[in-house]
Amino acid sequence: MDWLERMAKLRQWSRSGTRAPHKPLLLLHALGRFQQDPDSELRYSAVEADLQRLLTEYGPPNRTTPAYPFHHLAGDGVWEVRTDSGHGSPGSGVRDLRETGATGRLAPELRTALRREPELLGRIARLLLELHFPPSLHADLCEAVGLELEPPETEHLAIMPRQRDRRMRDLVLTAYEYRCAFCGYDGRIGTVPVGLEAAHVRWWAFGGPDDVDNGLCLCSLHHKLFDKGVLGLDDGHRILVSQRFVGHSPAAREQVVALAGRQLIGPQPGMCPVAADHRAWHMNQVFHGAPRPATAA
Repeated sequence: MDWLERMAKLRQWSRSGTRAPHKPLLLLHALGRFQQDPDSELRYSAVEADLQRLLTEYGPPNRTTPAYPFHHLAGDGVWEVRTDSGHGSPGSGVRDLRETGATGRLAPELRTALRREPELLGRIARLLLELHFPPSLHADLCEAVGLELEPPETEHLAIMPRQRDRRMRDLVLTAYEYRCAFCGYDGRIGTVPVGLEAAHVRWWAFGGPDDVDNGLCLCSLHHKLFDKGVLGLDDGHRILVSQRFVGHSPAAREQVVALAGRQLIGPQPGMCPVAADHRAWHMNQVFHGAPRPATAA
């Protein structure tokens, strides 16, 4: 059985690039638990809060519940659910999962494959990360679910539907003249930029092209906050800061809160600004909460 292909074809609700990372997040959590204890089971009532935190932190802005993937993932052949009464899920209702003692774990055949081929766990985890999340969040997600992954294999995963264009970073950094489009940071060591990255506005995992009009040159801090939904862009290319962000230190106020309402820096004349459809996707699928009012100049 090709487990990578099965993971790549998880059945998910999708429409016009809508994010639905419920099943991948549950699987990453389960892989982390398996890595720590291959015989462990996930009792819904015990892991519900942890799964909800993952969905809140790494899922789309709309409210959702971990009961959905806990029940429905069994239909993909990689997960099984039992209750106090025997095999099978009681449904996707939160109360039913709690009251029946519903417990889930990776499917028996998958557990056998992971024991027989230990490197498979890392390959599955990296595939799920690549298909559903931007690279800036991979390390944070692994830490959140307790996954420890070895450095990636040199060969690419053949199951990936497409490969990234490695030229995008140079194109985007050139378009924004090697400055963070949010704060203007332009640090170098000698002639080499340091701490500057090319951020996808519409994530590559959700069809975002490797084009300048889908990119921003951002410093490492603002790239992470952009992908976490703390920062966004309005129709006038002004920076939005989510009300969910809280920071009282002078550094937090100056580097994040004070950005609210500030005009984007760049791109240079003749280069394509962020396309409206990519900007709208980020606002609908990534940006969390209501934006803060613009700060006084």
